[in-house]
Amino acid sequence: MNNCFRAWLFFVAILLTGTLQAQENPLVSGRFEGVLFSEFVNAIEQQTHFHFYYDESVPDSFRVSGDFKETPLTEVLTYVFQSTPLKYALYHGDVFITPNAAIHTSISSSYLGAEPVPNNEEETDLSILEFIQSLDDLSNQQQKQVLTIGKSSQVTAGGKATLSGKIKNVFTGESIIGATILHEASRTGAMSDALGNYEITIPTGRVQLTVSSMGMLPAVRELLIYGDGELDIELKEEVTTLKEVVIEAERGGNVTKTQMGQEKMDIKSIKQLPSLLGEVDVLKAILTLPGVQSSGENATGLNVRGGSTGQNLILFNQAPIYNSAHLFGVFSVFNPEVIKEVELYKSGVPAKYGGRISSVLEVNSKDGNKKQMTGSGGIGLVSGRLLLEGPIVKEKLSFLVSGRSTYSDWLLSRIPNEEINSSRASFYDIHTRFTYEKDKKNSFSVSSYFSEDQFSFRNDTAYQYSNFNTMAKWKRIFSEKLFGEFTGGFSQYKYRISYDGVPVNAFESRYKINQSIGKADFHYYLKNHTFSFGLNGDFYRLSPVSVSPLGPASLVAENAIADEQALETAVYLGDQIKLGNRLSLYGAIRYSFFHNLGPGLVNQYAPNLPMTQDNITGTQSYGKNELIKFYHGPEFRASGRFLLNGSTSVKLSYQRMRQYIHMLSNTISISPTDIWKLSDYHILPEVGDQFSFGLFRNLKSNTIETSAEVYYKTTDNFLDYRDGAQLFLNRNIETDIIATSGTAYGVELMIRKVTGKFNGWLAYTYSRSLLQTEAVSGRESINFGRKYPSSFDKPHDITLVSNYKFSRRFSFSFNFTYSTGRPVTLPLGKYDLYEAERLFFSGRNQYRIPDYYRADVSLNFEGNHKVKKILHSSWSVAVYNITGRDNAYSVFYRTEGGYVRGYQLSIFGEPIPTITYNFRF
Repeated sequence: MNNCFRAWLFFVAILLTGTLQAQENPLVSGRFEGVLFSEFVNAIEQQTHFHFYYDESVPDSFRVSGDFKETPLTEVLTYVFQSTPLKYALYHGDVFITPNAAIHTSISSSYLGAEPVPNNEEETDLSILEFIQSLDDLSNQQQKQVLTIGKSSQVTAGGKATLSGKIKNVFTGESIIGATILHEASRTGAMSDALGNYEITIPTGRVQLTVSSMGMLPAVRELLIYGDGELDIELKEEVTTLKEVVIEAERGGNVTKTQMGQEKMDIKSIKQLPSLLGEVDVLKAILTLPGVQSSGENATGLNVRGGSTGQNLILFNQAPIYNSAHLFGVFSVFNPEVIKEVELYKSGVPAKYGGRISSVLEVNSKDGNKKQMTGSGGIGLVSGRLLLEGPIVKEKLSFLVSGRSTYSDWLLSRIPNEEINSSRASFYDIHTRFTYEKDKKNSFSVSSYFSEDQFSFRNDTAYQYSNFNTMAKWKRIFSEKLFGEFTGGFSQYKYRISYDGVPVNAFESRYKINQSIGKADFHYYLKNHTFSFGLNGDFYRLSPVSVSPLGPASLVAENAIADEQALETAVYLGDQIKLGNRLSLYGAIRYSFFHNLGPGLVNQYAPNLPMTQDNITGTQSYGKNELIKFYHGPEFRASGRFLLNGSTSVKLSYQRMRQYIHMLSNTISISPTDIWKLSDYHILPEVGDQFSFGLFRNLKSNTIETSAEVYYKTTDNFLDYRDGAQLFLNRNIETDIIATSGTAYGVELMIRKVTGKFNGWLAYTYSRSLLQTEAVSGRESINFGRKYPSSFDKPHDITLVSNYKFSRRFSFSFNFTYSTGRPVTLPLGKYDLYEAERLFFSGRNQYRIPDYYRADVSLNFEGNHKVKKILHSSWSVAVYNITGRDNAYSVFYRTEGGYVRGYQLSIFGEPIPTITYNFRF
């Protein structure tokens, strides 16, 4: 704006009498689908004589959606800015826009000696004269939109420069992890690390960078690059009215990144899914992704690409979680209020992770708001939750504390059934986190989590189990090229079972696993190379199942299995290599070591005979910390991406993983009474190899993502069980375990629409998971050494997730899932042997339960979007299993009147309606 225009505008303002002048309000038309704000402004200016004045750095990441037909300009602007901090005023053919402060077009009383008259009923806190005063600053800011990096004396023709900095949330001050920085002209990209830091090498000269992150609005920066330099970037959160950009924020990343088999979801997209009993569930959301299944209705645990539930490493703020469910699978242990993002690795697992051979699920909580005190929560039919976060020292030290609990006990006590109203089922969990950002190079955080479940049936048998972990982390930037992350902590899972129905049989059983964790991870950046290296160690101490009498009348004998302990360590080195604009490679080696330590007794068996109770020839004793058995081996990781064009790429991946701790369970899903067993003298580590190939293509300017991935996996030493295996209080557990070899393969297809009022995805998976044992030296085998399906072999799986936004405040979600029934072993007949009636069973997993399908719906109602409201609220109404299908969880048989009759057990055979109230402040 030139000086003449400013002088004219000021002169006109002086002549005002303190009342509003009649303002023109032209009619405008247009259909906008997530367009940049600057494009919206150009369209309006072409239709009217109005001109917009604003700081382009304010709405540069704001997108506009709407369909207007002959609509007054004021109504259009009110609609567009409804849930943003932007304010506007129309004045003599001009539109003035400013953040946070409302604008009124009256003259201050200091000029006219009278009170100003506002142009609307909103609070007014910035006059037009004050805005005119700021036009000089605004003009200067607009001239500086092209930021200069480096010194002009540094530039060379055709040269390149390295730009680095930190990416943060503008409102909370949190570092943004995994943000994408893209220079489209050179097809160069980078991602922010665990500290929010990024580094990208781009050509010198005039460049445009696009910065995006899941759940944040993308931002564009115009730069004039002379040489190396720094640039910190702050992103704004995705506004409520534009939920379609939740996924859009990383458009194109599925094609350009080297990683494959990786799925990332943020809590905003997870909250759109219909949920059981109104509780948003991270694990249920993961089940909607291709290649991820569960063993049955509401079953706890994940089966990823043909792997068992015990082959997944589940991390919460880097602490391992051994039981991921509340109330036997109804809820997950993760409070949705604290979750920041969820990342699943199905293949191409980074070298810093190890210890499981199927997948890694990483769940991270928010750091805590460093700028202002905020809170959120929700109240459902059976549970409630609350989160508080804010600064202790502004911009430096923040806290986060959350709690969640259920009132299901109160509901059960009011059901008119004696067996039910005398039962109890409840849980609670607490999470805290403190984050301290000492300076730009050092950041510290301490987090802790505790959960406890209690369940009792008819007040005689009680189950109690709990998770506890605490982790401390130090992030350090040593130089522009090197940064490190140091983590230490402790994780524990334990359970207790008690029975007092009959005093003489009353008992108490306990189990506990402790794990101490230490990690040091580093990243070193060189031109076209990103090196990652580090080491980690885990010390396990297991207190296996013990039984003791409960009460003075009990005749139960004391019985306990000896403790186990082991040390697992690993070192790794990896390199992310960029070879031109099309080819990117990742190669790494991780070498792991496992020391099984005493004290302990090891059985000795007769050579060339099966390990059975009858073949034990003696025992060998080991003292405290004495080495019982040592295992070690390399774990290779390799992947590559080749860009066919800007929207299409092919990827390859190979990985080898080793697992030294095994879950022993006679159930099809994770149960509170499952036990974990360390590799020892007789039980070997599991080793898994996986090859995968994928084709990724985006359509319609990256608004539609398609992918096809195929994989082939082999597993050695997977643990299966002999017929009639006894896992509880078995001192010689190796006699009931059979090591098998596994083969899994499959195809995963996915199409996802990431923008617009209608968005969602459709995923189809074809997969097989087969096991095989061999009869060697007379050793027993399963199915005579032939291949048989694993208990989680479900060939076909289809999932549809769809969301439709009718308006800014009303949205609808519909989910549908179908899968092949899981395998089962069935009794085929009866026979008499030694004057006893016995059952004759089919081959292992020879039959299947009926196929599974379920449909869910939810309606979401949001309150008005006034920015200055103290409490923002929303309602969610959902129906789980809307068709009321009786999906079989399991089948069982009873002898009635001399005949064997089969029955199926269903968990939720009726539609389950829920209503949830959510709030934030």
